[in-house]
Amino acid sequence: MLIRKILIGVDNSKFADNAAQYGFDIAHKFKAKVGLVHIVEPVVLPYNNTTDPLMGAADLGMADVNLVDIQSNASKVIVDSFIKKYGGDLEITHFSEFGDTADGIIQCSRDFGADMIVVGTHSRSGLDRLLMGSVAEHVVRHAPVPVLVVPLKEQE
Repeated sequence: MLIRKILIGVDNSKFADNAAQYGFDIAHKFKAKVGLVHIVEPVVLPYNNTTDPLMGAADLGMADVNLVDIQSNASKVIVDSFIKKYGGDLEITHFSEFGDTADGIIQCSRDFGADMIVVGTHSRSGLDRLLMGSVAEHVVRHAPVPVLVVPLKEQE
């Protein structure tokens, strides 16, 4: 088994931090390149119901632009913090994408040419999983390469 490129999905959660630690440990052992991916899911703003429909649309457009800038900056901060914390002397490529998290991770793995994907999981089950969906499960089912899912059990 040759692992030359590892894609690690990150966000600002302790679950992602736990997974990133595993992914970077593997990368250091194999001297692999790392791709860090942070996916920003779009936020849908409510329509501004003013008496002038054109004015409402203009307000929404400006809010969208500001929101995209804020999300892009936050994404960069998240990725940079993982690079600083775990990167060491590894070669790291970062991806900050907008869209569906699971599909974004899969697409970035293809773009990066990853040999492995590492993601964290919230260890949800039952109704909570049904309502929230499962990014890790979708990635496992649709990824073109092996996926390491790193669970973090919350302390009771």
